[in-house]
Amino acid sequence: MFRQASSLLGRPACPSRFRALCTEVPAANPNADSAFIESWKKVIPIMDPPKTPSTYMEPRPPTPSSLPSKLTVNFVLPYSSELSGKEVDMVMVPATTGQMGVLPGHVATIAELKPGILSVHEGSEVTKYFVSSGFAFIHANSVADIVAVEAVPIDQIDASLVQKGLAEFTQKLSSATTDLEKAEAQIGVDVHSALNSALTG
Repeated sequence: MFRQASSLLGRPACPSRFRALCTEVPAANPNADSAFIESWKKVIPIMDPPKTPSTYMEPRPPTPSSLPSKLTVNFVLPYSSELSGKEVDMVMVPATTGQMGVLPGHVATIAELKPGILSVHEGSEVTKYFVSSGFAFIHANSVADIVAVEAVPIDQIDASLVQKGLAEFTQKLSSATTDLEKAEAQIGVDVHSALNSALTG
């Protein structure tokens, strides 16, 4: 075993037969697809060439040379589109790592959302939504795509129902006997606590 290990360590970092595991990936050849298609047509001219992965890949949006003044936001739910191509000054999203402010020119980021407040700032106006979960995709070209499982404007939430739900789930958590019951009750407590904080904060 030791002889095999020493012989492997003595080999070059990326020998040809180990190329699949090598980190030194060659640069992509933009003419690879066209060369493949030309070769295919020569061999099988009566059949269309198969699609390759690059056929379905759209080029990355260009990064602007200067810092834009607005952030373009797309905010969608499974059943509706809340914002589409809306230009705003800033968006605050409830990421699992904490509240994250997104301004024009923000570095490209993917953030998982937790139950909390998503606020959209446009001039002196601030629109707030409560989101249950989801993801925020921040692109280098100052476009933010926010996808949430559930979302509701803050002014449509009934504070009394939130307090009632928090009390019910707290009681369920204290009386839960199985892991499933505890997990379900804990989720209810977390969501209603976040709702309560959103309304009172």
